[in-house]
Amino acid sequence: MSGEPDGPGTRRRQRLPRRRRRGTPRSRRSRVLRAVLLALAGLLLVSGAGVTALWVKLDGNISQIDIDSALGADRPEDSPNGSMDLLVLGSDSRAGANGSYGNEPGARADTAMVVHVNAAGDAATVVSIPRDTLVSRPSCERTGGGTAPARPRSMFNEAYTVGGPACAVKTVEELTGLRMDHYLEVDFKGFARLIDTLGGVEITTTQAIDDRDSKLDLPAGTHTLDGEQALALVRTRKAVGDGSDLSRIQLQHTFLQALADQVSGLGLVTDPKRLYDLADTATSTVTTDKDLGSVSELAALGRTFQGIGSDDLEMATLPVTYDPLDPNRVVPMERQARAVWGALRDDRPVPESALRDSAAREGTVQSVRAGTGEPRAALDAGE
Repeated sequence: MSGEPDGPGTRRRQRLPRRRRRGTPRSRRSRVLRAVLLALAGLLLVSGAGVTALWVKLDGNISQIDIDSALGADRPEDSPNGSMDLLVLGSDSRAGANGSYGNEPGARADTAMVVHVNAAGDAATVVSIPRDTLVSRPSCERTGGGTAPARPRSMFNEAYTVGGPACAVKTVEELTGLRMDHYLEVDFKGFARLIDTLGGVEITTTQAIDDRDSKLDLPAGTHTLDGEQALALVRTRKAVGDGSDLSRIQLQHTFLQALADQVSGLGLVTDPKRLYDLADTATSTVTTDKDLGSVSELAALGRTFQGIGSDDLEMATLPVTYDPLDPNRVVPMERQARAVWGALRDDRPVPESALRDSAAREGTVQSVRAGTGEPRAALDAGE
């Protein structure tokens, strides 16, 4: 990206600004962003080590979607301030190897986060979008052909089911008014493989978690989760809090904090085999937009996040309230949501007042914390 606005449909390249230190620390639990993009950090280390002979193979691993061509010119203008917005999705397709997770038809955006990197490249904000949020979905080209008409009250994750990544991006852009510069998706099997490649993740549960749907059975205590267990944990919902997707999002935030803490101590530079295995697994299990679909571009993005300290990250969930027509669904709180997206558009931190009364802060979910130490991110109201 450059500092000048791009015209609609213009191919953009991200510019990596020089890092500067910020004076105001961000929430420590927001170090989740490093975990979300841990694979990119590994790719950066590959490039830094000069292992260019492997790049052809790794490039060939990456699946790409040409979002710009699919959406055309009918998109928000890119921000002229040099910031970057990235849509990160965790997809729950049951196709192929993912069939072991259920037999529901189609695929959905099980987890969705808008990641905003500021113009200076020294801070970032992550905003989770609950999958059960009712939104106005725009018309989209169907994955199997034809056009799906616009729908005013559609669950957010259905956009991916209808039209895949392009429809998901189009829906997010209509919801936020922000142009997504990049797209990054990881599916079920990819997530589990990444965890296994890292050697598992250690978490502590203060109460037992037993969820037959996600096939998770953890007694209270400290556990090192393998890939399948970690996936079950971030997918569980009926066994935590009030059983809603909002409780699950809080659980995901805490798990990813544990993952980030562990990744920071792996010493990948001194373990070339683990480094290569991580890069190979990551590139084999991600789908990106066309501009991001190479090792060099992923490494550049990884370099950006490597330069952002854990205190320079902010985590939030889209402000929502329960839908008066369907208590199993939530709807955006219009004024507060505008404040969140407006802050990202203006390259500012999200104001606390925009999040204060959201349903995402109601209730208490099962207590899970990173590692074996004192809880630093308990999943209580307001966390």
